[in-house]
Amino acid sequence: MSKRLPPLNPLRAFEAAARHLSVSRAAEELNVTHGAVSHQIKSLETTLNLSLFIRDGNRLRLSPEGAALLPPVSGAFDMIAEAMARLTRPVTEGYLVVSCVPALLSFWLIPRLDKFSEQFPGIRLKCLPSNDASLIYSPEVDVCIRYGDGNWSDCWVSLLSPLKLFPVCSPTLRGGRPPRTVSGLSDHVLLHADDGQEWHSWLAAADAIHLARGRHHYMTDAYLAIEAAVHGNGVALGDTVTASLALETGRLIMPFELQVAAANSFYVAGRNEIRSAPIARAFVDWLYAEIAETSI
Repeated sequence: MSKRLPPLNPLRAFEAAARHLSVSRAAEELNVTHGAVSHQIKSLETTLNLSLFIRDGNRLRLSPEGAALLPPVSGAFDMIAEAMARLTRPVTEGYLVVSCVPALLSFWLIPRLDKFSEQFPGIRLKCLPSNDASLIYSPEVDVCIRYGDGNWSDCWVSLLSPLKLFPVCSPTLRGGRPPRTVSGLSDHVLLHADDGQEWHSWLAAADAIHLARGRHHYMTDAYLAIEAAVHGNGVALGDTVTASLALETGRLIMPFELQVAAANSFYVAGRNEIRSAPIARAFVDWLYAEIAETSI
């Protein structure tokens, strides 16, 4: 059995005219002249040695042969159109590995993942808690969210959000007696997520640098410091992004209004070849949209 097909242009002309039962409307759809559509249909009828239409004055009706031909031809063109769309539209399905600062991952990103999944149900995420800048270059990681100065070379880097720092604590601290004045911090443990520089900056801005000599616990990450504050173990420094949800839900409070600019910021980074990947672009664009709604 021969699989040789007639030329596609006559088939397109027939399919459009058969759907509309009008040569003129088919010509408008295909952006050609009335005569061109008529010529293509006549060519197809000659090739098939069949009459595909019954012409009754100005009315156009499908012949039995034309009625039998229309469904498979329309279906074939629909399949071609869908295949072309799949080839040209951005791919928002697949597996994406995201490495994120632990505190941001736990307190900000994970609580919002349901919104991402609803918008992009075809994207499966693997989330790795880390602030290791070397992972920016790892072929095993697609997108990194890092806390730092942004000075990483040979990769793409984009500022996600500048940060301001301020004390946060549990409303139940010391039996519901959190500090009411800056000097009152001397009665509480200060929780550090670094070597003490961030607390030093805030205390200096509050003209209370002498409090740096008080009681302290040092953590290896802001996640641990914030978690310790949530559990009433002292007062930590929160930031305008990481602490936002805990403040909204009342797990943390801000005992003071004073905020100071953080020395570092949150950045999105990755290997240069990943930057234009549609699946990575979809995630990064969603990140920026969510950050824009985060405010304290």
